[in-house]
Amino acid sequence: MTKSPDAGRTRQALREATMTSHERVDALFADFALDTPQDYAAFLSAHGRALSALEPAARPDQTRMPLLAQDLAVLDAPLPPPLPLDVQDSDGFRWGMLYALEGSRLGGAFLARRVGAGLPHAYLSAAHGKGEWLAFQRALDGAAAEGGEGWLEDAVQGALAAFALFATAATQQKAVAHG
Repeated sequence: MTKSPDAGRTRQALREATMTSHERVDALFADFALDTPQDYAAFLSAHGRALSALEPAARPDQTRMPLLAQDLAVLDAPLPPPLPLDVQDSDGFRWGMLYALEGSRLGGAFLARRVGAGLPHAYLSAAHGKGEWLAFQRALDGAAAEGGEGWLEDAVQGALAAFALFATAATQQKAVAHG
């Protein structure tokens, strides 16, 4: 399969528009250790707070919440309640949230290597299969082309909402851990 020179154009636009929010989320989650059961459970709980709200709204082809719940169960940690999410009723907004979720799968594959020996890692190991990331980018570009005026702005707002939810989840989880 050859890569189209235009594949990923929408992803790149979303990446540029959300870079600051994405970097903030990365920095917040960088503080979580993944090598001890307690710290790793806190990391997964924070992700669960956001993911359990985002997946029903974004409707990804492959959900990861069951894998996250499985990992928490192995760690004997409760499944956290979802955070509230204010969703706009637009296709672009949904695709923006989906962009953030699919991007987090890429980051998860990297983070899976930092998980402590013997700890469960089904959630973080749920990486894209061969060609799936490129297929997602093409689908994103196709949705943008069909979406019309305002679609990209809605997608940016959806992605920003997803990043904000992950940031809130990380902040809340840290507050729980530090009393």
